[in-house]
Amino acid sequence: MNTIMRKSVLSVAGLAFAGGVFAGPIAAHANPVDTKPVAAAVQSTAPKPQGDQSKITLNDEQTANVKAIIAATKKAGLPERAAVISIATSLQESKLENLGHLGDSNDHDSLGLFQQRPSSGWGTPEQITDPAYSTTAFLKGLKQVDGWQDMPLTEAAQTVQVSAYPDAYAQWEQQATDLVGQHWNS
Repeated sequence: MNTIMRKSVLSVAGLAFAGGVFAGPIAAHANPVDTKPVAAAVQSTAPKPQGDQSKITLNDEQTANVKAIIAATKKAGLPERAAVISIATSLQESKLENLGHLGDSNDHDSLGLFQQRPSSGWGTPEQITDPAYSTTAFLKGLKQVDGWQDMPLTEAAQTVQVSAYPDAYAQWEQQATDLVGQHWNS
């Protein structure tokens, strides 16, 4: 390498080094780093809600039923996704109301949060209208569905419920997700 070229390279390198030595400490003090924690987005493996979403305002009884579903889900050792599916199912079936026999308006002998039927083997009317029992019965059915954790909510719920309206569960997924987020750790 010729002398002029070598001096040029060394000069540029020297300036870069000197700039780093002097500018580094100055820059570090000129703009202090904000050490506050930054919220990181967590990517869920759960599928996104499908279609238009519905939402209702809950009263105290409905909120208590949300908490009962979450408690039963935790007791069963299942993750939040199971609670989301359970709550969305109950929103569709009963609007989270623990329904007794509705007379002529009743769909067969359907009762409780999930509109489960004693004649289909879900339990006695007393059992089915107990939120903890009915949730546990629903979760038992959900656990038998291969791959329920990764399938669309409406497909998982329909496999357990066998509804005449199999796509209706999807509309409640966002509200169910929000409710689980709000009450899971409370």
